[in-house]
Amino acid sequence: MRIGIVILPDERWSVAGRRWRRAEEYGFDHAWTYDHLGWRDLVDGPWFDAVPTLTAAAMVTRRIRLGTFVASPNFRHPVHFTREITALDDISEGRLLLGVGAGGTGFDSAVLGQPELTPRRRVDRFTEFLTVLDLLMRNDRADFEGEFYRAVDARSIPGPVQRPRPPFVVAANGPRALRLAARFGDGWVTTGAQAVDDEEAWWRSVAEVSERFGEAEAQAGRKLDRYLNLDSSPVLSLSSPDAFTDAVGRAARLGFTDVMTHWPRATSWYAGDEKVLETIAPMLPELRAS
Repeated sequence: MRIGIVILPDERWSVAGRRWRRAEEYGFDHAWTYDHLGWRDLVDGPWFDAVPTLTAAAMVTRRIRLGTFVASPNFRHPVHFTREITALDDISEGRLLLGVGAGGTGFDSAVLGQPELTPRRRVDRFTEFLTVLDLLMRNDRADFEGEFYRAVDARSIPGPVQRPRPPFVVAANGPRALRLAARFGDGWVTTGAQAVDDEEAWWRSVAEVSERFGEAEAQAGRKLDRYLNLDSSPVLSLSSPDAFTDAVGRAARLGFTDVMTHWPRATSWYAGDEKVLETIAPMLPELRAS
């Protein structure tokens, strides 16, 4: 089991930089940040872009893997994003994990004034997004013409440090997205059911989607790493050391190779006590081996 932590990009670097350094010192395997233009009711507060945040994080760490949770087509074009990914992978010396998803509704999909897409159309767009990213990452130059994106003699030189490209960790819960994850992904990440108030019901939803993803894997003839966002549960994983230990154990029993918790915030989303984080840090080697 590998254990990661998500650090929201809602603090100035004078605060955030210390968190990224401590995430490595604590012994987490990977650290992530949200890739949004604004997120839920935090949209009116401080918020910073994922790419420069991860670039800065790469400069103050040496070992920990760094990732987007998750980049989407809502406001990113795959040709330009390929350049950003290539730079991030180079600066981090091959530590980038590229979390990608179809994009949802809300601020990110509305702020650019574009019409809101149905779930089916978002997956259509996501298919092209992944196709172009994969194409450009694997080739020095490429062309593509689709419904949502075009690439005309696009260049991708010198290419990423990680070959053939940084690992794609594809967020998926629905049937079509699960098949895309099995096709393009090196890893799959799920949040389980959304807006569930009962913890046991949430864990049942995680087991169900994990089983469906197993079917998609079998159809694709592939086996991927499996990531679980623990904090989609009604119970915050870092609410106590016991809660965290229990969540990691349950994820392991369901076949997940990786879990993700969130750096405790003072209020609102993921509100908690950083002392719990300090308490579980020495426990990570034992939890990793369980």
